[in-house]
Amino acid sequence: MNSLVEKIERLKKEKEAIILAHNYQLPEVQDIADFLGDSLGLSIKAAETSAKMIVFCGVYFMAETAKILSPDKTVLIPDKDAGCPMADMITASQLKKLRQNYPQAKILSYVNTPAEVKAESDFACTSANAVKMVNSALRDEEEIIFVPDKYLASYVTSQTGKKFILWEGYCPSHIKISAKDILNKKRIYPQAEVLIHPECREEAINLADKVLSTEGMCRYVKSSSGKEFIIGTEPEIIHRLKKEYPDKEFYPASEEAVCPGMKRINLEKVLWSLENEEYKIELPPEIIKKARLSIERMINCTD
Repeated sequence: MNSLVEKIERLKKEKEAIILAHNYQLPEVQDIADFLGDSLGLSIKAAETSAKMIVFCGVYFMAETAKILSPDKTVLIPDKDAGCPMADMITASQLKKLRQNYPQAKILSYVNTPAEVKAESDFACTSANAVKMVNSALRDEEEIIFVPDKYLASYVTSQTGKKFILWEGYCPSHIKISAKDILNKKRIYPQAEVLIHPECREEAINLADKVLSTEGMCRYVKSSSGKEFIIGTEPEIIHRLKKEYPDKEFYPASEEAVCPGMKRINLEKVLWSLENEEYKIELPPEIIKKARLSIERMINCTD
């Protein structure tokens, strides 16, 4: 293990590379990352650095977002098949057809979408800022198409009163967290606060103390006087939480809510990615330009 890490560190210096790791990555990958966080935050951070190469340990749409925000940098993903099932539930052609049915509607796309979908969208959003986006940039719009996550859309509706033209997308990992799971964990750990991701089903969200993005969970734990937390998202984030807050206890709401795409990347693949400069994210300039516009509109609205 140590020799792998040493080789990765040496190649990083030689190639002026940085390693980004999403909160759902394997612990060994989290531990060698220069930056750890959520998909958009990592892409923004990478764009601000002087690094020439970005190795994105996450799923494919995340590496695409990094390329959109850093078009002049080399962006690599260690496993080209590390995909997001929810992102794959909507295509640009499907979105175009939907828009034809609602020509006056604005399109709000979750960042968990392919670059081509972002390019067809008016605005992007994250799980952390979706409510703010709707309350600010889109508050006067009568028709809003929200893709692809129907559960995130449902949560935003509950917070804003806005109804959306929905797409039947969802995260196969987060929907495994049930109300029964939450109730079971609350019975075992009655003092624990329940933190849940808005990609979860409404029945589970309704039992939570706080509904938060992954980075929102990390910030909340830091500020909370609580000592025990039931974590309603992909369980691997608990590795980070335990490292950063060793005096607190964390329990996964469901051990079944694992993201297979995130688990495709390991230290060996990170090393091979640096050695062979694979797999490169390549996007047409017109897609980068149009997709970047939807992301920048979001950033400008939520700064």
